[in-house]
Amino acid sequence: MKTKLILLCLITTLSFAHEGVELGPNKGRILEFSKNETMHGEVTVQGDKFHIALLDKDMKPVAIAGQTLTAITGDREKPVKLIVEKDAKGFVLPVVKTGEWMILQYKDTEESKAITARFEYNTAICDECKKAEWICECKPAAEKK
Repeated sequence: MKTKLILLCLITTLSFAHEGVELGPNKGRILEFSKNETMHGEVTVQGDKFHIALLDKDMKPVAIAGQTLTAITGDREKPVKLIVEKDAKGFVLPVVKTGEWMILQYKDTEESKAITARFEYNTAICDECKKAEWICECKPAAEKK
């Protein structure tokens, strides 16, 4: 009985782990930085850094001005605030460990209410598209039908 339960949990986990995500113009993961889909962040990795470019509703680059981004990783008992820097194209921060979640809080202006986005940096390779799961190009099963 215990073996069947473990097997069922494993199958369930694997079937939900493969999700497919929205990718941006640079094949990075899209995160929502607004309530009305007018601002997005495209997360890519270059070397040991995440680069997060800001994109408008048409997925066109947005100039960096007064926007801010904070990033936290680690577990709930010991969260770690990451150092976020700005460059000409967006925000730059260190890559988190494989399997860790990153919580981002984006503000359009200093007075704006923060928008929270989360994603798991899952570097396991998808069997179908051969990309890391965090940037998997496959469509969710519901969209394939």
